[in-house]
Amino acid sequence: MWFKHLHLYRLHDAPEIPATDLEAALEAQAFRPLDGAEARRLGWTTPAGRSGPQYLHELQGHRLMTALSQERILPAAVVKEELEERVEHQEAAEGRKLRRQEKLALKEQIYEELLPRAFVRSQKVDLWWDSRNRLIGINTSSRKRAEEVLDLLRETLGSLKVTPLATQTLPMRAMTTWLGDAASRPADMQLGDQVELKAKGDDGVLRARQVDLESAEIQQLLEGDRQASKLALGIEGQLTFVLHDDLAIKSLSFDDALIDEAAQTEDGDDSLVRLETDFLLMTKALAEGIERLIAWLGGESTTTSDTSTA
Repeated sequence: MWFKHLHLYRLHDAPEIPATDLEAALEAQAFRPLDGAEARRLGWTTPAGRSGPQYLHELQGHRLMTALSQERILPAAVVKEELEERVEHQEAAEGRKLRRQEKLALKEQIYEELLPRAFVRSQKVDLWWDSRNRLIGINTSSRKRAEEVLDLLRETLGSLKVTPLATQTLPMRAMTTWLGDAASRPADMQLGDQVELKAKGDDGVLRARQVDLESAEIQQLLEGDRQASKLALGIEGQLTFVLHDDLAIKSLSFDDALIDEAAQTEDGDDSLVRLETDFLLMTKALAEGIERLIAWLGGESTTTSDTSTA
């Protein structure tokens, strides 16, 4: 129970939902396995798996929910190969070339026939709801997948008014400044060893790992009008991460002291207690880290024109 990535969203006019009501709503939208003809399905599952029946874990205002998706994997190359064989056979049998619409209809027929036999891929995505700070964080590297989980939560609650977390200073501008001017960095910020630099006016991108970000080479690139679109940062004693220009937080790694504290907590070999212990320690560190990050970026933007509701 240690998140690897975070896409962050601000809740607006968040409803006060008692834990018992939320638990019932999540259970009503519980995941059900795919039917034979279905390509994809998304629903809620229990975060602890077989170790606990709850769909919701709430500890000191921090809520944990888990979405489960299943989708059938049908490679396009398989469909294409089958289509070519059938088109060739039918054209030979009828002595004519098939029209485009006929090929499309044949392709759709093949897809429907092969789909029930396709492999099924399952994926869980954890959602953290900080009810005190009106913040939602979704543990996935994909913005699209995060939005899908938010859509599921909207459907579950009936409505949900959120916007992607935004700050007064754009992350790319701030990261470029921090990288080029050591004096501009907040005192509690640690600079990591990973960066992505984009060139202005074109698609040129330079990626560097395990490098000295204060080296003359990096500074020369910045002087050449490159901007930092990703930057490894850290908060001493808490966590390290890579900040992206869309404010996504990826490659999260928690400090050894925090992991040791979790490991030393007595859990009686109870996996449910272990999950909740880890979750509480993690979310406290994340809440503090996000608060610092927002401060580093000049505070939170108050613009809500892109608010998404349902």
